[in-house]
Amino acid sequence: MTKPLLSITDLHVALSDNPALRPVDGVSFHIDSGESVALVGESGCGKSVTSYSVLGLLEGSLAAHGEMVFDGRRFDMSDRGALAPLRGTDIAMIPQDPGTSLNPVVSIERQLGDLVRIHHKLSKRFAAKRVRELLARVGIPAPDRVAGAFPFELSGGMRQRVLIAMALACEPTMLIADEPTTALDTTVQAQIMDLLQSLIADEGMSMMFISHDLGLVSQHCNRAYVMYAGKIVESGSVDNVLREPEHPYTHALVDCLESMNSGARRLKTVRGIVPALPDRKHGCHFAPRCDRAGDECLSISPELERSGHSLAACLHPMTVSHQHVSASEVAR
Repeated sequence: MTKPLLSITDLHVALSDNPALRPVDGVSFHIDSGESVALVGESGCGKSVTSYSVLGLLEGSLAAHGEMVFDGRRFDMSDRGALAPLRGTDIAMIPQDPGTSLNPVVSIERQLGDLVRIHHKLSKRFAAKRVRELLARVGIPAPDRVAGAFPFELSGGMRQRVLIAMALACEPTMLIADEPTTALDTTVQAQIMDLLQSLIADEGMSMMFISHDLGLVSQHCNRAYVMYAGKIVESGSVDNVLREPEHPYTHALVDCLESMNSGARRLKTVRGIVPALPDRKHGCHFAPRCDRAGDECLSISPELERSGHSLAACLHPMTVSHQHVSASEVAR
């Protein structure tokens, strides 16, 4: 069996001054070469924190613990220094907000040029040529003009293309796209996603796609991990997870999407909110919002089990048959 490009086993992210508070709690997943995999869930579920842990970019009082294997190399995720050499050259991130991710007082040529000069040790002349090649590669029609521009002179879609060019500059093996179209209108959103899909196919890259947009996930990803309150509650192929969801949370998210597409006057919602860190104690964290929950759901923390065509962490999945799997199996 081919080994995954990336595998994460039992990732925990906790507050250093209060280890009982865990934004990410026991997450395991894997991404194969050439595969696009989604981390799905509402805001506050731990998706972005998980991605920053992979790159060793957690800030403040957050501390990660877990094991990561990337391209056959094993890493202790608590050692941020060990993860640093992966950034840019092996794994690159496309950040969420193009409006705040570029330096507003530095030209695009300098920001992108400094990156390629440092990593590829190019002369200023060859760096300038490389900048224009990268801008053209991401579909910018006037590379010379855009290279000389400042971020505030560009549209949101154009700034996002620049960020994609920066992510590609060091020819990484995997991209992490953290809500890359959140601040864009629908038309530009589709253009950016088509661009990413084309680049990934052409270069044979893998992608970790972080999103709450199930429509985008269904069009652009092979598999999905659904996160809720710091845990993975369901995983499987995108078709299985979205067409036959096993976890009530996934089912509720899909219901919301279907109500939007149906043209109904009243849209469905998931009642309640994601629990704050101090409220994540015993039992299933989704139980207070779940129509299928019983008394046992408030005291028993379910583990991922085979349910239908997917894995689900639920005592009362949408189908009844289930079989326990370990964290190491999920990471494979």
